[in-house]
Amino acid sequence: MLFPPLDPFDKGYLQVGSGHSVYYEQSGNPNGKPALFVHGGPGGGGDTGGRRFFDPSKYRIVCFDQRGAGRSKPMASLVANTTWDLVEDMELLRKTLDIERWLVFGGSWGSTLSIAYSQCYPEQVSQLVLRGIFLLRKQEIDWFYQGGASQLYPDQWEHFIAPIPKDEQHDLLSAYHRRLTGPDMNARLLAAKAWSIWEGATSFLQYDYERAKQFGSPDFAIALASIETHYFINHGFFSNQNQLLNDIDLIRHIPAVIVQGRYDVVCPMVTAWELGKCWPEVDLRIVPDAGHSAYEPGITHELIMATDFFSKD
Repeated sequence: MLFPPLDPFDKGYLQVGSGHSVYYEQSGNPNGKPALFVHGGPGGGGDTGGRRFFDPSKYRIVCFDQRGAGRSKPMASLVANTTWDLVEDMELLRKTLDIERWLVFGGSWGSTLSIAYSQCYPEQVSQLVLRGIFLLRKQEIDWFYQGGASQLYPDQWEHFIAPIPKDEQHDLLSAYHRRLTGPDMNARLLAAKAWSIWEGATSFLQYDYERAKQFGSPDFAIALASIETHYFINHGFFSNQNQLLNDIDLIRHIPAVIVQGRYDVVCPMVTAWELGKCWPEVDLRIVPDAGHSAYEPGITHELIMATDFFSKD
């Protein structure tokens, strides 16, 4: 079970440059073990449930909304919005809050960014808790946005491809990116909602209407779809698609747990498996009856078991 809801004891905006104001908050024990919650997407900010994966009596819980996402301003901005900008925002936040080292917790795109940050600043990371591994490689993007997941969700796939004419469906990522960065606001919103709802509809092994419906909210959909297509069309701003795997030696010494749903359609288990092969020291926990979402019971249980275990260090 998640820990009970709690309110932040501190919140504010961090000016990170290029016109961006990044929202952050602190919850739990001000003198507890520092932990950073890294949300998914990219663009899926505003997850107040992130605080609840940590025992508030033991942890000083830091959450933030990445550039353009959630409560950060300006909403959905793609200006100076890259993986490496976000990495530097995380490091600036650590310094601003006068934290020496922190546990870094991230799922889906949050796992991507958590690994990237850790590889840049390994001495600042005490432990890693990762979920639904996503390395932003071409085969992962193709599986979910071109063909693969469509075989399991043909009903939802029809809704996803509906805004795109047939003569553009051979490259759906590019077709969506054009609409989400184009001048036609009606086309932009239609594309954003179709893109976002596809992700929400496939994130749970058993469909969760209450959690999935937020994906259709216009502001959430615009931020998620615009920022995701921006990152994906630019290959995550990595030097090559295997960068995170190639640089795993930089973080091999950091104690880490990976929680992976066996039936994760958004970020299939093969990626976590390949990462585990490169990183045999990691504790890979496969949840046999779960999909992608952190809020499925088996996933939630393993994530809280991990944070509870690391709270003792």
